[in-house]
Parts: sequence; structure tokens; C-alpha cells
Amino acid sequence: MIQNTTSTMTAPVSRPARFVRPHRHVDVPEGLWLNCPGCNQIIYRKQMEERLHTCPLCRHHFRISARQRVNMLGDPGTFEEMDADLIATDILAFHARKSYHEQLQEARKTSQINDGVLTGRTFIKGRAVLLAAMDFQFLAGSMGAVVGEKITRGIERATRENLPLVVVSCSGGARMQEGAISLMQMAKTAAALGRFHRAGGLFISVLADPTTGGTTASFAMLGDFIFAEPKAMVGFAGPRTIANTIKVELPEGFQRAEFLLKKGFVDRIIPRDELRSALARCIDYCGK
Repeated sequence: MIQNTTSTMTAPVSRPARFVRPHRHVDVPEGLWLNCPGCNQIIYRKQMEERLHTCPLCRHHFRISARQRVNMLGDPGTFEEMDADLIATDILAFHARKSYHEQLQEARKTSQINDGVLTGRTFIKGRAVLLAAMDFQFLAGSMGAVVGEKITRGIERATRENLPLVVVSCSGGARMQEGAISLMQMAKTAAALGRFHRAGGLFISVLADPTTGGTTASFAMLGDFIFAEPKAMVGFAGPRTIANTIKVELPEGFQRAEFLLKKGFVDRIIPRDELRSALARCIDYCGK
């Protein structure tokens, strides 16, 4: 028998077309996440801001502006700013990479204030106070003639009106662009505090990170009570300068608030979310 070997053609099997999802580029808003310098973790900025600008993981205290500080400490809508119109002048015609005049203009634009401190009357949990808050965004919170004048005027108002005085320091020290005029503010503010003390005034000094140089060597360390935020750097000269000068290895955590607390330079370390209550209790305790 002869077999038919002719093969029949098989029709191709149709398959459904494969759906390919088009590639989409998703833009993440800039600044939505940030790296915490305390724990080196990536954190959500909104969570950090909701926790008064502290890390939700390690509670690292980020630096904040003077305006933010005032809003955090004072009762809503009670801050009455004073001496906002005082503006520094370049009387020494100082010039480095930029002129002092240019530096001042840039600092005003960045910080949205006229100089490195905000002063005014406010209420803290219903207690009337004279509040001064320094701003590190303005030329590293340095103390020039305007900063010294505003703090001195604030001290004198607190003396006249018998108000407790709260100063939050956050400063790199004296402003080199003003030379000896800046250094004069150390004696000026200290003398005003001496008169305030003799009048029976209450001065609560709060040290934020960093509090250094001429600020530390004057009003910042003259408080009746000295509080500090956790891990705030507090000192006069920087640790590298000290180490290179005295040729001695410095202790662990040198110039941090916790180290100063052990040595008796700071009365208490208070986290940012507890500061309002601590200030109110302190004012009540002193009968102010």
C-alpha cells in the first residue's frame, strides 16, 4: 500500500497582542525627603516639621529660624515685635569675597528679617514675657551692633515693665565684619543684664545649636536659669581651635549640652516639645 505522505498546512494560531504599559516618569517634589544628620536616615520632611523640626527617629533637633522659634514658644497671635526697623551699616567698609553691604542684603533676603535677632513682647502659656530669638540664617546669627542694641533694648524694656526675659541663643559669636564694635556688644548686653538683675528681674537663657563665641562669653551664660536643647554645641572657641592650641585630646562630646550639664554649666536639657511648659513652670516658680 502506498501511503500519502503529503502533509496538510497548519494555520497559524493567533495570539492576543501583548499589552505593554508605557513608561511614566514620576517627579518627586524637591525637598520632600531629607537626610537626618543625627541618625543618617532618610526621613519625611512633613513628619519632621510636625514634630517641631525634630527627627521622628532619633529626635535630632534641626536648626530653625527666629520666626519659627517665636511661633513655637509664644501663644498664637501674641507676639509684638520691637525695633524691627534697626539696620546694620558698613561703617568699616569691610570687604572680603563680598562687601559687608552685599552680605547684609543676601542675609535679609534669606532670613526675611533685618538682622540676626527678633525681639518683642509675647505670652507663653498666658505668662507675659519679653522674648528674644536669634537666627542662624542671618550671617550665622553673629552679634553685631544691631543684635546687641536690640537685645539691650529688650532687657531694658523687661526691666521697666517687670517682665521675665527669655533669650534663645543660636549664634556663631561676634560679627567680624564690625570689628571692635561687635565686641563692644558683649559688655553692653552684660551691663544691661546687671541692671536687670539688681531690679529683681528673671532671666531664662535657652541655648540652641550652636551657641558660641562672644554670645557665649556674654549674655547667653548669664541667665538665672540656663536651659539647652539636646546635643546643642555650646562653647567659646571651636574644638579644633582648642585642640590645636593646647595640644590635648578633648573628651568625648566636648562642648555638647550633655557634657556641660555634667560640669554644671547648664541647669537642664529640655527637648523642644517640652520647652514652652518648662518656661511657664519656671516663671510661676519664681513668682513672675
